[in-house]
Amino acid sequence: MIPFLRKDRGQAFPIYVMMVAGLLFLALAFFAVGKASALRNGSQGAADAAALAAAQQARDDFGTGFLASLPGNMLDAFLGTPFVAPCYEAQRLADANDADEKLCYPTPGYLRDRITVEVQGRKTVDSSVLPGSDKRKAEARATALIEFRCPNPKAVDANSDGVQDLFIFTCRNGEILEIVPASPPPWESVSRTLFDVRLVDQ
Repeated sequence: MIPFLRKDRGQAFPIYVMMVAGLLFLALAFFAVGKASALRNGSQGAADAAALAAAQQARDDFGTGFLASLPGNMLDAFLGTPFVAPCYEAQRLADANDADEKLCYPTPGYLRDRITVEVQGRKTVDSSVLPGSDKRKAEARATALIEFRCPNPKAVDANSDGVQDLFIFTCRNGEILEIVPASPPPWESVSRTLFDVRLVDQ
């Protein structure tokens, strides 16, 4: 009887080894998938930050044209001017989040411009159980919307001389902004009232 039991134990040992090896493989695979997911989330966060930063900088850079348009009664033409995508700002935020900006471009739309940024993370999955993972990096894309919040501005020509003396902006949140072209306020004080910047679904 004893020799029979020893023979059984000898046959079971390879099965135990295969089970342990299988469990170890699954553990490594789950770890690799978890790491890939974490890298993907990190890249998405970098893309979101980069797109928002580029859109906010674009809004700030819009100021010179806005103030120049008021005395010449060119407000409508100004509002139809597309934003320029400051991709250097997108790269700065991507870099701060351990990623590189790979793509950055604006999509013009009257009073609703979009800036899209695509980034690539710098770290690889690098798992022994996933072939090619030592070269695979997470990529993500995000789009930020720059939207004019105060449609249909009212122009006032107090002297009936063809020159607008006052612009009144009534915004969607109920805020009213009055700008006198002869002495316009600093752009920084009005840009966040006139334009909303937010992430949108692509």
